[in-house]
Amino acid sequence: MLAMFVGAVEATIVTTAMPTIASELGGFSRYSWIFSSYLLMSTVTVLIYGKLADLFGRKPIFFMGVTIFLIGSILCGFAVSMEQLIVYRLIQGLGAGAVMPIATTIIGDIYSTEERAKIQGYLSSVWGVSAVSGPVIGGLIVQYVSWQYIFWVNVPLGLLSMGVIYFFLHEPKETQKASVDYKGAFLLTSALSTLLIWLVEGGQGFGRFSTFGIALIILSGISFWLFFRQEKLAKDPLISFSIWKNPVILYANLVSLTTGVILIGVSSYLPTYVSGVMEQPAIIAGFTLTAMSIGWPLASSLAGHLLIRFGPFLVSFAGGVSLVIGTTMFVFMTSTLGPVWAGCSSFFIGVGMGLTNTSFIVTIQGAVPRVQRGSATAANMFMKNFGNTVGASVFGAILNGALITYFTKEKLPYTIDHVNTLLTKDGRSMITSQELVSLQSGLDSSLHWVYITIALFAVISLLLILRIPRGKVTDHVNH
Repeated sequence: MLAMFVGAVEATIVTTAMPTIASELGGFSRYSWIFSSYLLMSTVTVLIYGKLADLFGRKPIFFMGVTIFLIGSILCGFAVSMEQLIVYRLIQGLGAGAVMPIATTIIGDIYSTEERAKIQGYLSSVWGVSAVSGPVIGGLIVQYVSWQYIFWVNVPLGLLSMGVIYFFLHEPKETQKASVDYKGAFLLTSALSTLLIWLVEGGQGFGRFSTFGIALIILSGISFWLFFRQEKLAKDPLISFSIWKNPVILYANLVSLTTGVILIGVSSYLPTYVSGVMEQPAIIAGFTLTAMSIGWPLASSLAGHLLIRFGPFLVSFAGGVSLVIGTTMFVFMTSTLGPVWAGCSSFFIGVGMGLTNTSFIVTIQGAVPRVQRGSATAANMFMKNFGNTVGASVFGAILNGALITYFTKEKLPYTIDHVNTLLTKDGRSMITSQELVSLQSGLDSSLHWVYITIALFAVISLLLILRIPRGKVTDHVNH
């Protein structure tokens, strides 16, 4: 739980510090890469570490990942430019890919199915706690110490978790001959990197459908195709598509992808609406997200008990319904409904996340033998991370596109950057009331397109959940 907290809090603690870091290091145009570089590396390496943990045992791979993560963390604090920080975040992400899946896999190894459901609930709630405490800790560190410590705070926590696992985790000796699919790893990295560059930089650094943009799409497509071909031929593939033939795993992974998209959409664009359209201070905008972080751990620990009684289908179905309710409330949100409405919507989304995530991990780990558990857990995390990464870029594109269309249609002389003035009280006081009204209605209508898209993903999640086979949680026994 400690190791997972370090990995999970890293994603949220940095968000509060980013404005300060950007103003000190300069290079605001590189802002989104601070997040994307970390997400990219941890998304790609999750699968590799999952495979390595099945081959060489959990302990050595866990130590390798945490060590790389801590080296990256120390370097991040010494960064003197935005470009340097992006490179160090890549190193951090390279290690972070090991922390989450291996911590979850270790739990799968040491507990029986009945116990596992409850314990995975605790593990899932680590995400909720880190989502609440990350921004607060980040804010305090930036205000009272300095932003470098945001990265350095990982070091003692990481070392402590390594120490405890070193002394207390005893695992069976692995007898398999190891072979890792490095060619597959390279192809997957190239496919994802080119796709991300197109999603994040397209429309800013180059036209999405310029010659360079189209070349990136083609390169990404070819890399994905070669990757799938390589996985079919490899002796020990990175993603063994044979386990995806199990309908439980297939649909659980597809829903993890769509919920990953929903999660990043809500956490990125709810504060923007509450600050910009409802004119609430940043702390209130933060609280509306905190509601999601309260719903999540509550639902996670509840899911642990419900899974044993009702099985994964009913629990994840309830989660899917909760996601649809929460996202539909966003679609009907107006500035007059106030932050309480926004908080209730995000609470429902938290409940949906807690119920679906916990039931999927427990079900997937029960559906495969121990030798495949690392890969199966990692494949699920990969899909969730991939959803996050793609969602961040897709919603950014929708918002910017909708704003430009609105300004053109209403013949307003604004650019996307004018919206920044809405996000703080000082900014709003500097513009006329007429400008305020027209900018706010532009932001309001554009964010509604984002919310409609998020709601569509919630409906898709629910439809996919309906395909999950009914029945109780069973544990795969090694014969």
